[in-house]
Amino acid sequence: MKRETKTLSQKSLLAARRWHVVDATGQTVGRLASRIATLLRGKNNPAFSPHLDCGDFVVVVNARQLQFTGNKLRDKIYYRHTEYPGGIRTTTAGQMLANRPEEILRLAVEGMLPKTRLGHQMATKLKIYAGADHPHAAQQPLALAVGE
Repeated sequence: MKRETKTLSQKSLLAARRWHVVDATGQTVGRLASRIATLLRGKNNPAFSPHLDCGDFVVVVNARQLQFTGNKLRDKIYYRHTEYPGGIRTTTAGQMLANRPEEILRLAVEGMLPKTRLGHQMATKLKIYAGADHPHAAQQPLALAVGE
């Protein structure tokens, strides 16, 4: 007697995209970024397929209140280039947290996603806000408890 197994189809999951709200107050950057990357990639879905974008939308609020461990606020350096000769620019994590807190989490999450067109598509489902307000209340996002 042969046992039948049913394979889940990804087409049925495309309509079931959920929205999650994550409060970043007091959260460590790397731990929070890995949890968000899992949701964006869709690895929490039973029908996860690595070649499809089956992840959920994630809204992060209070990005200004992220935390780093150790001396990273002073020692961690972010690099960017202006595309002109000698145009390398450096910024410490403390300066970046004061000026552009959304970019810290965006860079951390995008570093954990695939470096392909699919990964860029997944990154567009991440919405980050420095304050407590966000314009996505119409999507009825679920509050996601991310504990350490």
